[in-house]
Amino acid sequence: MTGHGAKFSRKMEEAVAAVLTQKNLEEAARSAGIGTATLLRWQKMPEFKAALRQARRDAYSQSIGRLQQATSAAVSTLLKTMVDPGTPPSTKVRAADSVLSHAAKAIELEDIEARVSELERAAEEASKKK
Repeated sequence: MTGHGAKFSRKMEEAVAAVLTQKNLEEAARSAGIGTATLLRWQKMPEFKAALRQARRDAYSQSIGRLQQATSAAVSTLLKTMVDPGTPPSTKVRAADSVLSHAAKAIELEDIEARVSELERAAEEASKKK
C-alpha cells in the first residue's frame, strides 16, 4: 500500500501543476493523467486545497517579482515621456503608472502577508504553551 500512497501524492502534485497551467479542469485532469471526477473530488480535500493555494501563491509571488523588476523601466519611460515634448505621453504614462501602482500594491500585500504570518506564528506558539 505504500507504493499507492506515494503514487497518489505524486499524482496530486501533477494535478496541482496542471490546474495552474491548463485552461480548464478537463484539460488539467487529462494533463495529470487522471479523470475529471477524480480532480473534482481531490479539489474538495483539505490537503489538495492547501497545496493548490500554496502553488497559486508561489506563482503569484514570481509574477509580482517580475512586475517589481519592471518598475525601473517604467520610471525610465515616465521620465523620457516627461522630457520629450514631441511625444504624446498619455499611453506611455498610463502604462508606467500602472506598473508603479501594481508594484506598490505588491509591496503592501507582502507587508500584510508578513504580518499575518507573524500573527499565525505567535498564535501557534501560544497554543503550544497551553
